[in-house]
Formats: sequence, C-alpha cells, structure tokens
Amino acid sequence: MAQVDAPTKHTIVEDIQGLSSGVFFCGIGVHLLTHLGLLTGQTAGLAVIISYLTGWPFALVFFVVNIPFYVLAWVRMGPTFTYRSLLSVSLLSLVTYLLPFGWTPGEMSLGLGALICGSLVGAGLLILFRHNGSMGGFGVLALLIQDKTGFRAGYVQLGADVVIFGIAIFIFPLPIVLWSLMGGVVLNLVIAVNHRRDRYIAT
Repeated sequence: MAQVDAPTKHTIVEDIQGLSSGVFFCGIGVHLLTHLGLLTGQTAGLAVIISYLTGWPFALVFFVVNIPFYVLAWVRMGPTFTYRSLLSVSLLSLVTYLLPFGWTPGEMSLGLGALICGSLVGAGLLILFRHNGSMGGFGVLALLIQDKTGFRAGYVQLGADVVIFGIAIFIFPLPIVLWSLMGGVVLNLVIAVNHRRDRYIAT
C-alpha cells in the first residue's frame, strides 16, 4: 500500500493570504446582501432579530451573542483558532465599512443577489475554515460538531439558519425571508460539500 504523506502546514504568508481572501469574499457578499435588503443567518441574523425586537444597538447585541462562542472556541478549538476568528470578524467590519466608498451595486433581482451572496460568503468561510479561522458564532459550534461526530458543518449551520429564518417570517416581509433563506441554503451547501476533514486538514 502506498504511503500517504502527512499534510503540509500552511506558511505564515499562505495563512495571511488565505484569511485575507476569505474575509474579502465574505465582505463582498455582505455588502451586496445589505444593498439588496436581504437578511443573513447565523449569529448575525439572530442579532438582527434581537435588535429589532428590543431596540438595542445591533453592534452591541452581535458582540454579546458571540461571547459564548468565543469562549467555546478558546476551550475546545484553541487560542490560534480563536485569535484568527476574532481577527477575521474585525477585518470584516473594516471591509464592509470601506467597500461602499468604492462600489455601489446596481440593480439586481433578489434571487440572483441571494445566489451570489450565498456563493461568495460560502467560499469565503470555506477559505477561513481551511486556514484555521472562522467568523465566530454558530460556525464555531458547527466545526466542533463536525470534528467530533463527522456530521457536516454546513448542515449544522443550515439547521440554525432554518430556525432563525423561521422566526424572521413573523417580523419581516415573506419574500425577503424566503430569498434570504435561499442564499443561506447556497452558502451552507458550499461548506457542506467542500469542507471535509478527510479530504483537507488545516494545520
């Protein structure tokens, strides 16, 4: 039987390039999603709903909602993963702040927009996962469940999104929720199909 070589570690330069690319892809997707008035899933979507119902600032709610997941990441995934996730979230905030200065999206159907957003953010998260990072939130839990049980991270995230969008139906217009859910399905299928530890091991 042929010997299988151990996976080669990413260099620092490769990690910087990978994390930067992942954040940039996610930033483009989020910018387009915001422009179209679509919703997002995961902890960001949960924070939007809580902020809408309570009147509390989104940034504060999003920060508080993510705290348990960062604690989980530190305890179960290690400091490197946690630091990279925190850095990725911070860079995403910067990217989404700067993009409007250089790009205003034009007219686009909600269906096409949802497809593009889901594909871009899914690809961005996939890159982050492969460089031992994430966007925090349910992504941390999804990766942990996949590593421990083999159940795909994308399907875990999709389950969380279905619950979040199910709640959003009672708050936001139905077409917006349904198109947003389609984008979430595309995003999570990208991760479920492509992120497999038996095919690719990030070190």
